[in-house]
Formats: sequence, C-alpha cells, structure tokens
Amino acid sequence: MTDLSTELCGVRLRNPTVLPAGILGVTAASLIAVSSSGAGAVTTKSIGPEKRAGHINPVVVEVDGSLLNAVGLSCPSLDESVESLKKAVKEAKAPVIASFYGRSVEEFGIVAERISVAKPALIEANISCPNIEDDFGKPFGTSCELAAKVVSEIKNKSRIPLIVKLSPNVSDIKSIAAAVEDAGADCIAAINTVGPGMYIDIKSGKPVLSNRMGGMSGPSIRPIAVRCVYDISRTVDIPVIGMGGVRCGRDAMEMLLAGASAVGIGTAVWKNGPDVFSQVCAELEKHMNANGYVSLKEFIGTAHE
Repeated sequence: MTDLSTELCGVRLRNPTVLPAGILGVTAASLIAVSSSGAGAVTTKSIGPEKRAGHINPVVVEVDGSLLNAVGLSCPSLDESVESLKKAVKEAKAPVIASFYGRSVEEFGIVAERISVAKPALIEANISCPNIEDDFGKPFGTSCELAAKVVSEIKNKSRIPLIVKLSPNVSDIKSIAAAVEDAGADCIAAINTVGPGMYIDIKSGKPVLSNRMGGMSGPSIRPIAVRCVYDISRTVDIPVIGMGGVRCGRDAMEMLLAGASAVGIGTAVWKNGPDVFSQVCAELEKHMNANGYVSLKEFIGTAHE
C-alpha cells in the first residue's frame, strides 16, 4: 500500500500537501473546511501585531494562468487572530501552521509569543513579504544578518517548531537558508512570490493593481521554485516545504524529487477549489505506483543524486 505520509519537525502529515498562507486561510472556518478536503496541513493568513487594512481593490489579477497580487497583508487584530487560531487548532482535521509577521525584529518575537498560546503544530515567520520591510526599505528575508536576528528573537519567545518562509527575489537564497538554519530555524518554506511585476490595462493605460506592482504566483514560477528548493535542500539539513505553481501530482513529485518534504498548493486552490488537494494526492500516488515507490521517503531529494 502506498504511504503518502511525511513529517515536518516531528509533526506527522497524512500526505505532503499544505495550504500556504493567504489562500483560503482567512478564517478558522475556511481552515477547517480545507483540512476536511484532504490537505495534509493548513496555514493561516499571516497574523500581524495589529489590525491592518491592506491595499484597496483590485489586489489580484490573473496573468496567463498565473496570479499577480498585492493584498497588503490585511489582517484582524492580534487578539482576534489568536482566538480564531485557537478554534482552528481545536477543530481542524490536519495540523495547523500559524503564519505571522512583524514590522521589526522585536515585533516578530512579540507576535510569535502571542500566537504560541493557541498551540499550533508549527509557526511560520513570513520574512519575505515585500509589504513588511526593515529600516532600509527591504524585506527582512533579503539579508542573512537580519533574517538570522529575526529567527533568534522568535526562538527566544516560542518553543513551537519554526518554519521560515524565504523569498526568491535575492541574489543567493542558499546563504539566507543557511543563516536561518544556523540561527535555529526548524524548517524552510520556499518560495514566496516572484517579482515585483506589473500588469497594465491597455484601454486605460494604467496598472491594474491598486498597488501598481505585485508578486507573481502560479505555474509560471514553478521552475524557479523547483530550483530554489533544490538549492536549499542541498545546503541545509532541516526540512523544506516546496511551493510555487504546483497544480497536479506530477508537479508535486517534481518538488519532492528536488528535496521538499512537503508541497504547498496555493494558486491552484484559488482557481480549482479545495478538492485539488485530494486530486493531487491521487495523481501523486499514481505516479509513485508507476515508478515502483511505496513511500515518499524513497524518492525525496533523489534528483540530487
């Protein structure tokens, strides 16, 4: 019998599929519903230190089958987010990952400590979103030194296993992965959106997104994501969650072969609904059977060989 289970930092997932942050994970009810649709784990929308409105519409536009978005990290108050997280942790049928952000190194620690009282299975530091920048106007995840400081601060405030979400928009993602591992990260998620990009409406002559620019996700970025996962997993010893353009079992298997222990599915959920998790798992199992694999452990990272 084919075994699709995998493990992240001691947390068992019934299958390797993960709902990433910001995709249908806005409320506890949506996380619970997705967990019932077959996802191996579900991630909350990034939780911040205070209520945030985000950008005004339009915040998402479809471009050649992929998505360009600039939502602006909208979120409710920290107290509301923690209460919603508690409900999701209690009722979801899969492990819950709590994504969060801060506007400073210290705020990352404060939010990590607050959300940890809800006892999510894992927490995920979003250091790669362009909407949250350091004092020099760059995302925290673009600097090895700053990324390491954020991780150290979080690890001082929470004992829950920490995932760090990295950006592809850097000159050397391997060095940043190594820096966060050395600082105490337990897992890496890669990648966040590629960009910034822009889409202009030729009738009005103006950018479609209210923020003018946004991050690209979906099938168009998958080769970049696969390369990043491959590079990162060759560099660090901690597990990697690969994400970026996964739509089917074949795409998921490619991520696993590149070295991912689990696979995020985001844009495909937005386009096809939460049933995509069970569909990807069924297709992945079919590919495994066709190639003589009984468990994921047999081929995770074998592209390195």
